[in-house]
Amino acid sequence: MKTAISIPDDVFTEAEKLARELNQSRSQLYSRAVREYVARHSADSVTEALDAICAEEQPDTAFATEAAKRTLESSEW
Repeated sequence: MKTAISIPDDVFTEAEKLARELNQSRSQLYSRAVREYVARHSADSVTEALDAICAEEQPDTAFATEAAKRTLESSEW
């Protein structure tokens, strides 16, 4: 989709420079920037991503138990 936006000259200049450095078109750069911004500010997508990570993790209780035991044995009470 095509759209027209207004941005400050300094932002445009920096974006042009970055697009050249990344060997991308302005459209690619702006599209990626907006996509990242939306992802970062969407609470639902952040929550979904964290839920997916937590669902995949299986705690290593044997490791945690051994680590706690060693920590307690080496500390003064």
